[in-house]
Amino acid sequence: QGQLVESGGGSVQAGGSLKLSCRVSGDAVSSRCWGWFRQAPGKEREGVAAVYFGNANTQYAASVKGRFTISHDKATNTVHLQMNSLRPEDTAMYTCAAAPWFTMRAPDYNYWGQGTQVTVSS
Repeated sequence: QGQLVESGGGSVQAGGSLKLSCRVSGDAVSSRCWGWFRQAPGKEREGVAAVYFGNANTQYAASVKGRFTISHDKATNTVHLQMNSLRPEDTAMYTCAAAPWFTMRAPDYNYWGQGTQVTVSS
């Protein structure tokens, strides 16, 4: 069984930065792709970023490209999401997840964390 535990969420003013971290353990450690998703109240879940261990490829949602950076540390089984130039529309519950292949599609992910709240005020 896999376990993912997020940390680093909080409240910040527009233009500020936050760094989310996700510690991966159990079966999820063998996953080839780790990603971040977010969901705001009343909205569908959105894939934010993903990283593939095979060739270190990354993929970002258009709404965060250039502002967010996903990285991973295989030695500690941790995936990070550095979020800069935050906007009120970035407010959401952010959840990390693991998938067996490189994808941004939520149905492809088979391990999920509980999420961490990010709130950006204007």
